[in-house]
Amino acid sequence: MLYEFKSKATGNVVMTGPVAERLLGIVGREPAAKGIFTVEQMPEAIAALKAAIEREAAERSDTADSDDEHTLEAARSVSLRQRAWPLIDMLSTALAAKQPVTWGL
Repeated sequence: MLYEFKSKATGNVVMTGPVAERLLGIVGREPAAKGIFTVEQMPEAIAALKAAIEREAAERSDTADSDDEHTLEAARSVSLRQRAWPLIDMLSTALAAKQPVTWGL
C-alpha cells in the first residue's frame, strides 16, 4: 500500500504504508485512507517529527560504541531523519505558502 501526500505548494510525496503510518503516528494522526494537515496543524507536526528524529539520533549515538549485531544492523538501516525529510520539507513549504497538505491511499 502507498500513501500519496499532496499540496498545491509542492510536488507530491509518495511513501510506503509502513513508513507513512509511522510518521503519521509520530504526529498523532491515525493512519487513514484520506486525511489533511491544515496550515494551523503544520507547525506542531513539523516539531513532532523533528523531536522524534532527535530522539532517534540520541539513541543511535548511545549505542554506537556497541559491537552487538542488533546495533550494527540499526546503524545500517535507513534513519528516521532520511524517511521523514520529504514530509518535513513538504509541510514546511506548504506552511510558508499557507496551503494544506492532504493524503490518500
